[in-house]
Order: sequence, then structure tokens, then C-alpha cells
Amino acid sequence: MPPTARTCRNGRNGRNGSTLLAAAALAAGTLTAVAPPVQAAPPGQKDVTAVLFEWSFASVAKACTDSLGPAGYGYVQVSPPQEHVQGGQWWTSYQPVSYKIAGRLGDRTAFKSMVDTCHAAGVKVVADSVINHMAGPADAGATHTGTGGSTYTKYNYPGTYSGSDMDDCRATISNYQDKANVQNCELVQLADLDTGEEYVRGRIAGYLNDLLSLGVDGFRIDAAKHMPAADLANIKSRLTNPSVYWKQEAIYGAGEAVSPSEYLGNGDVQEFRYARDLKRVFQNENLAYLKNFGEAWGYMPSGQSGVFVDNHDTERGGDTLTYKDGSAYTLAGVFMLAWPYGSPDVHSGYEWTDKDAGPPNSGTVKACYSDGWKCQHAWREISSMVAFRNTARGQAVTDWWDNGGDQIAFGRGSKAYVAINHEAAALTRTFQTSLPAGDYCDVQSGRAVTVDSGGRFTATLGAGTAVALHVGARSCAGAPAQAQAGAAFAVNATTVPGQNIHVVGDRAELGAWNTGAALKLDPAAYPVWKLDVTLPPGTSFAYKYVRKDAAGNVTWESGANRTATVPASGKVTLNDTWRS
Repeated sequence: MPPTARTCRNGRNGRNGSTLLAAAALAAGTLTAVAPPVQAAPPGQKDVTAVLFEWSFASVAKACTDSLGPAGYGYVQVSPPQEHVQGGQWWTSYQPVSYKIAGRLGDRTAFKSMVDTCHAAGVKVVADSVINHMAGPADAGATHTGTGGSTYTKYNYPGTYSGSDMDDCRATISNYQDKANVQNCELVQLADLDTGEEYVRGRIAGYLNDLLSLGVDGFRIDAAKHMPAADLANIKSRLTNPSVYWKQEAIYGAGEAVSPSEYLGNGDVQEFRYARDLKRVFQNENLAYLKNFGEAWGYMPSGQSGVFVDNHDTERGGDTLTYKDGSAYTLAGVFMLAWPYGSPDVHSGYEWTDKDAGPPNSGTVKACYSDGWKCQHAWREISSMVAFRNTARGQAVTDWWDNGGDQIAFGRGSKAYVAINHEAAALTRTFQTSLPAGDYCDVQSGRAVTVDSGGRFTATLGAGTAVALHVGARSCAGAPAQAQAGAAFAVNATTVPGQNIHVVGDRAELGAWNTGAALKLDPAAYPVWKLDVTLPPGTSFAYKYVRKDAAGNVTWESGANRTATVPASGKVTLNDTWRS
């Protein structure tokens, strides 16, 4: 099937122009709500969602146990579980063939096991739900087979829908100033469902109810803007739990006929302007401007807005920051989790150069930072801020400070405080907080910080780093390995896609000079690569950095072996630069 059948070229819908994007965006309708407004999480509960994009259900289950639950994530969002068209591209997941749970990421048994495992870890499950359309092959009359064995043609999906269940417009959307065109015509040639039809509404509700029966806690409604809000309200009213968490993808477009706010009566709506503005501020303006970030910028109400730094569409489209933006991306994530607007999504995907590329290993994550999996949800700088946010929930912003440029700091009442340095030089400052006096653990670095009786502490922030304190982390004694004795490696090294930086040395913990056992560093603050390694107090060791590519080729940095010694307590901090 020609790729143009799944290519969206209309830049105004926020799409990257590279795919189907059932996840595609904008939608609208008449504001008619049956169910009461729903927030992402009731006050006092955890509202951060890890979006494990194109992770297999088995891999999601493992992440819930190993990282999401312990970090305090409230939700995990999984990619669409329904049967879809065959193909290796990521967007095949957004072209439904039937409502059987039979996609590349796992079958019904794997899905149910994942839900149960995540619940046991204290993590709720949100399913990305594609209900606006069905698959739309370019050769519309040809018969194809989906990932679960179902045969279909465009407009005819035996056992699910037939041509009479589709909207009458069989042309691609062409005018975003015309609501009828946006909501009745075809998004990138995909068969558009008539969601105003009784049978279609019941069939969609049946699919969502099936997911609810398996324990799903909420839904992301893909391409909500392409369905009238009244249709979605009717469908939601048919669910076994009409008040279920409901997050709608409705991309804002200035001057367009459909407004995201039309969907607030149904539940949460994703606020795309938030992510776009973060990119502009972090790249071209001053972080000092963020002092009143949120509703004062014209955004939707905080309690019903889903926010993010990037998602699978926007990172490919270039309208938001991405993992390729290094420390700016990481610090934007730190800010989002510290700032009390909206309910945050933390995107966790994989490296790509081809915008259409599907997940490595068909979604199986053997290990974070391998095979291209980025695991942003597990980056220390990001994951540590989830507990920060949970601790600070309900607290107003206090003690704001900025230098007029890209250095800012603020508190969350008497519960938490964060300082962010997005400038090229280090920042040393005594910060005024409202925190109780005593010892704290900077959750960004794992280092101890003391707040005096006046609420002040002094810290040095390297370029592109942050300091974050909260009353739930008063001591580094029980913190992860980064707070234990050992070495904190940090090396400034540029790479190209597919390359990673490792450290190897003369200790067994460092691979004993075997490059096959070299430890991969974390690129969260790229071009600075970091890793904390536990080593016995007083240990002297030698080490060097190596660069590995996807084929396993190894390039050693030049020069003599580096050496360091672990102090009697704490860690030796190593700030190095790759030697060409």
C-alpha cells in the first residue's frame, strides 16, 4: 500500500506529516456533556502519567513493577491494543481493523496480565483509544489481513462495521475552518466512522467497556477533534463507569472552527499550546517568563488540562522539544513536574531517524538505554520529580526567583523547592525557601543539602542542571545508588544517532577493561552523559570512555587512562570531556 495513504500533510493539525496519525489531532463539536467533568486524579492523588509509547504489554508490566510504581507514577498510558493493519511502522497501531485485542504489542492475555501487574504496583492504566476511524488502505477495494487474522477492505470490516457506518464524506479533510469538513471527512484517508449513528456509538462503547472489564482505569481519546463533542459525550454515557478518566486529544489551531475547550464537558483535554510554548521559551526566550505559566497564558483550566513536553506526534513533527534537544528537554521535564499546572504526561519512547520507524524488537524492551529505547520515564532527573510533584500537590508557588534570563527557582509552599540553571555557566547562589530547617537530599543529584533556620540553602548548579528538594526526601541515606559511595561519571561527548557513550575501567564494577562489559552512560543531559557507579569507599581506580555504535563497533577516547579515588564517604564527582 502506498505510504501516501497514511501521510498527513496538513501542518495545521499539529501532525508531523509523516503518518496516519490516527493519533492525529484536532477535533471538535458541540459542548453537550452527559457525564460530569472529570479530572485526571482527585485531589491528593498521583497525577503523573508515564506514556510508554509502543512498549509491549509485557514490557509495560515489568516497568510498572521495576520503575513506575516505586517512582510514584499514578498512571501508565499504553499504545492502542486493538487489532490493526500489518506493518512495522509505528502508525499501524492507529489504523484499527477490529476491536479484538490482537495488536503487535500483545494479545488479550498479555494485556490483562499487564493491567493486573500494574495495579499491584499501584499504577493505574490508561489505554490509547482509536475510535474516530478504521483502517484506510489506498487500494480501497483490495482485501487485507490485520494483525489478529481479520480480513477487511476499506469501509468494510466484517463483524465490526460496514460502509453504512461511515460518514458520507469520502474525501480527505481539506478545510480546518469548516467544522463539518473536519468532523465528517477522512483524516489522512482513513475510513471515518459516523459517531452520530446509534450502532456506531454502541459498538465503540462496547469496545471501551471490554477494556474496562479487563481493569483499564481510563482512556486517551485519539483524534477527538475529528468527532463532535456531543457524540463523545453520548458514547461516554454508555460506559459501565461513565465517570472514568477521559483524556481527549484535541489540538489547538488558531482561527480554526473546532476549539479544544468544546470537549471540557467530557473530561480532560490535552493542552498542546503548553508544549509548544515550552519549546519556544527554552530555545528562544527566557525562563523568567514562566513565572505565571498556565491559565494566565490563555490555556484551558488547570484541573482539566493534560500537559506534556513532547509526545509521539510532536517529537516527530518538530513543534515541541524532543530527546534530541539534550539538557533543554530534560530541564523542561523537571519544570513541568515541579510546576502546578495540568496533569503531566512523561513521554517514553525510542530513538528514531526515520519518522515512520516502528518500535525496536516489536515493542519488547530488553533493557532501558539499549536497542534505541530512551526510557525517559526512568531518567533520574525526571523520575525523581514524580515524588516531588506528589509531595507538593495542592501547594501554591512561593519564593519565586529569576535572574531575568534562564536561571529560575521557586518553591511549592513549605513542601518543595526547585532551582533550574538553563544557562551555559554554573550558578552558585543562596536560595530562599519556605522549607522547614534541616537536612534534605537533592533528588536530582543524590547529594545532601542543608536548609538553615531561615529557610535558606546554598548550592552550585552546573550548566544545564537543577536542584530539587522536598520534605519527602530528608536524607540521602535511603536513596538509590547515586547517594552511596562510588563515582559519579559525567562526560561531555557528542554522538550521532545509534551511538552511545560507555565507561570502562580496571575494576570489576567497571567491566575490568572489557569493552563488552562497559557501562552505558545516561544521555538525559546530552551532550553530557552521566552514570553513578557504586564502589567501595577509598577505592582508587583507572577508567576511560568509549563510544559504541549500533553495530557494536568501539572507539576509545584518546590519551592516557584517567584515574580517581572514592572518598571515605560519599562519591567522587568526575566532570570530564571526551578526548578525540
